[in-house]
Amino acid sequence: MKEFSPSEAIILLLDSDSISRAVLREALEHANYLVVTAGNVARAVDRLQDTQVDLLITRPYINSMPGAFAAQYLRTRRPGLPVLIVAGFPDDDRVRDPLDVAQYFTFPKPFGRDDFVAKVKEVIAKIREKQE
Repeated sequence: MKEFSPSEAIILLLDSDSISRAVLREALEHANYLVVTAGNVARAVDRLQDTQVDLLITRPYINSMPGAFAAQYLRTRRPGLPVLIVAGFPDDDRVRDPLDVAQYFTFPKPFGRDDFVAKVKEVIAKIREKQE
């Protein structure tokens, strides 16, 4: 199996909270990932048109829209887009349909920076395995 360096993966970070977005972006860039950000779904659509992203990272809610709905919508623009939802799944009471959760990678909160970066690395590796 080919090893990919983090810099070969481009991540779209969709987070309506500017502080959270900045912290997660800094952690990913420190781990040498290329990161583009969006604070809302419309901006994420723009980013998908401009950039061939490998992974979308989002939250359970983006400006009061469920993150799973946002991910589904973005997948209409980029079919098969891998998604990591950072939330308290599966116990998060905001999840309405457990089948939606199965369509995405998930990562529970709270977490430390190193754990977050390790999870992203794990998800990228799984994505790459499917591409081979």
